[in-house]
Amino acid sequence: MKITFLGTGTSQGIPLISCTCPVCTSPNKKDNRLRSSILIEINGTNIVIDSGPDFRYQMLRAKVNKLDAIIFTHGHKDHIAGLDDIRAYNHFEQKPIPLYANEETQDALRREYSYIFNNITYPGIPQVDMYTINGSDSFSINGINITPIKVLHYKMEVLGFRIGDFTYITDANYIAPEELAKVNGSKALVLNALRHEKHISHYTLSEAIEIAQSVDVKDTYFTHISHQLGLHDVEDSELPEGIHLSYDGLELNF
Repeated sequence: MKITFLGTGTSQGIPLISCTCPVCTSPNKKDNRLRSSILIEINGTNIVIDSGPDFRYQMLRAKVNKLDAIIFTHGHKDHIAGLDDIRAYNHFEQKPIPLYANEETQDALRREYSYIFNNITYPGIPQVDMYTINGSDSFSINGINITPIKVLHYKMEVLGFRIGDFTYITDANYIAPEELAKVNGSKALVLNALRHEKHISHYTLSEAIEIAQSVDVKDTYFTHISHQLGLHDVEDSELPEGIHLSYDGLELNF
């Protein structure tokens, strides 16, 4: 299994429009962050988690020439806004792209992309097959077992996912003990860490560190990072052993 971080930024990305802070003007490529998404490659199957506004560029940058499925964590714009660009995969692969989402996220997709789901077809409409993620029930894509992990993003339920030795959780500020237990034994955990200051719907850096140190995980990588967190190299160097800041283009191999 290979994991590629397609994007590691928060909803507005880094650099933030009109911002001249040290992070947004940093020459370090690790301080440039597209909206959060990952690519999972297992035995020839390519799965993307979340198709945000940067989806097209992320696919081009990572040279993803085949797409087998998209899994959605939730229906916020920074996680679904790039779905229309699957049309290229429809064209070259001559098949619909399977989408996996819970019912709430499906509702958001249908509102945002009514032209995909209104049963009026014409050339160029994205072609999709929708599959429902039911609560905590595991599901399979091309024989790959995926276990949902329910977390809270303020009052909104968001899904994280455990795939083999890898766990991905973004947009969270609370994880119930029984859900957090699903993380144990992972070789790598990805978890959101927005900034240092308290936030209504995201873990702060210190809160994310506390979560990472409370579970049985070899390495933790923080994502969904704001420019308010600070410069990548400075913040990463001060993290405890086994905890890291992720960055766009980072690859993990299992």
